[in-house]
Amino acid sequence: MLRPIRRRDQHEWQEVSRRNRDWLQPWEATVPPGPAGQASAPRPTYRQMVRFLRGEAAHGRMLPFVVLHKGRMVGQLTVGGITWGSMCAANIGYWIDEAVAGQGIMPTAVALSVDHCFRTLGLHRIEVCIRPENRPSRRVVEKLGFRSEGIRPRYLHIDGDWRDHLVYALTAEEVPEGMLERRRSLSSGHGPGN
Repeated sequence: MLRPIRRRDQHEWQEVSRRNRDWLQPWEATVPPGPAGQASAPRPTYRQMVRFLRGEAAHGRMLPFVVLHKGRMVGQLTVGGITWGSMCAANIGYWIDEAVAGQGIMPTAVALSVDHCFRTLGLHRIEVCIRPENRPSRRVVEKLGFRSEGIRPRYLHIDGDWRDHLVYALTAEEVPEGMLERRRSLSSGHGPGN
């Protein structure tokens, strides 16, 4: 299940994040140093992060969700960079608790968010950018049939440096049946190519 992130999630979010620090650290966004080597801005507190995410959501630029499994928080998924007008696109970023990784939770969460973006919001294109070394995260989008579009050199500041990212994308026309339905078909072996 996905639901909007809340301030009162702080204790649970911090506990899951703390427990998964080593698992997530190679993939986490970092703030680059300022001009001429000035110190980078400090990492925001949980409350500052939620205030920012919810403010962006209120302006239609972002959808910040927590991922729940069996009533427990197991990760976060954010639809960001929402662009309207002639583009109607967004990007998705996510992380999951190592204790439940590989159980199909994140592919289902991504499918739910894509369906919401295409069917409810009316977006046309979704991108997911992933470091080439992050095989588990790449497997999530590959399972769902996102198409690879190449590499973006030094795209995001991750784990202390500018890192290359592979670009995966999908348009609404590519999943007329809906992403969750595609996920179910592929999981049952009735999808394309099976």
